Amino acid sequence: MPGSLRPAAPPLDRWMLPGELVRAAAADPRDPDLRSRLAPRTVRDWAVDVAVLVVAVVGFVVGLSVLEAAHDLPAWLRIADPILGVVACVALWWRRRFPAILGVVTAVVASISNTAVGAVAVLLFSVALHRGWRWAVPIAAGAALLAAPYVFTLYPATVGAQALWVVTLTLAMLLVLATGLGVRARRQLVLALRAGADASRREYEQQLEESRRSERMRIAREMHDVLAHRLSLLSVHAGALEYRTATAETGAAPVMTAAEVHRAASVVRSNAHQALEELGDVLRLLRHSEATEDTEREEVRPLPALLEEARLGGQPVRAEISARLAEMRLPLQRTVYRLVQEGLTNARKHAPGAQVEVLVRDDPGREILVQVSNPAPVGVTISDVPGCGAGLIGLGERVALHGGQLTREVSYGHFRLRARMPWPS
Repeated sequence: MPGSLRPAAPPLDRWMLPGELVRAAAADPRDPDLRSRLAPRTVRDWAVDVAVLVVAVVGFVVGLSVLEAAHDLPAWLRIADPILGVVACVALWWRRRFPAILGVVTAVVASISNTAVGAVAVLLFSVALHRGWRWAVPIAAGAALLAAPYVFTLYPATVGAQALWVVTLTLAMLLVLATGLGVRARRQLVLALRAGADASRREYEQQLEESRRSERMRIAREMHDVLAHRLSLLSVHAGALEYRTATAETGAAPVMTAAEVHRAASVVRSNAHQALEELGDVLRLLRHSEATEDTEREEVRPLPALLEEARLGGQPVRAEISARLAEMRLPLQRTVYRLVQEGLTNARKHAPGAQVEVLVRDDPGREILVQVSNPAPVGVTISDVPGCGAGLIGLGERVALHGGQLTREVSYGHFRLRARMPWPS
């Protein structure tokens, strides 16, 4: 499947996204640490930074006015409170990089600084957003406990008024935490969807590569099945012509007449032409993603024609072919044809001149047996036969697709290629 069929990803309005999501979109999935080095603050991040700074400054001004109205505070606290408020506001610049550390520090600062209330709220939001509830809840609880004595000192009033202040601050703190955790959950969902999309893309690319590899293997298998048979026939005829001319030169055989030379060259030319035609059929078949019934029917040649062709090439063949072969499904006929073709080709290469026995027998409702055998040299085993498995790997895959099994053996002086496949239901 071509890679261009994959839908293009929609363009991102990066300036509207948080920097965290932009870094996730730009990161190389093979380098997870790349997220921390890419994409600085976006336009949205700058806008948010300005907004939270305004919130912190407003909180500072309000806290400063409350501080001026209080009369029972010691002098050192009046000096330390605004200084710590300014420090808390400045610390907002690093709230994304060190949210937990700044959260703990400002929780301590909030115990003696009324002007830092706005910055504390923003930092608690950042802790909830970037570190989750495991950090945010303890830090918020600690900030509330540490701030309680200062609240009671700064706002001396009745017990009911102080309790109202505590409840109000607690609810405000819970609202900040809930908002931060909600935004965090949404970002995690987006990142999870992004990771799932990346995984799907990698799986698609892997499947695409596997399909390409499978297609290349299919092409190689078809090329081998077609060319090995034809080239072996060409080798036999060319070898016979070379032997005949060599013996004629030495006087051991009569000189070939022009008619004999013409006939031998015609056989070589005919086989070469047939090899080109079969190769063209294979290429035409592989150009289509789905072969039609007519294309498949044209590709399957009659098995008797293959046997007769081998006999004309000087290969003695004795065959027993089932009469029901033509009634079988076309893919099964093609597999039987390739099995016999490979057996004849191997016999020509490894046992030239030996008689080949071809057996195609069917047992309706049970199995189909295809066997090609020929005499093997004395003392030869399967591992001694050079190249005997080159084309059999593809044949084994073909037979396995039909639920069958391919075996090859040397026994009683014969090499046997045998395939058993279940009868098609």
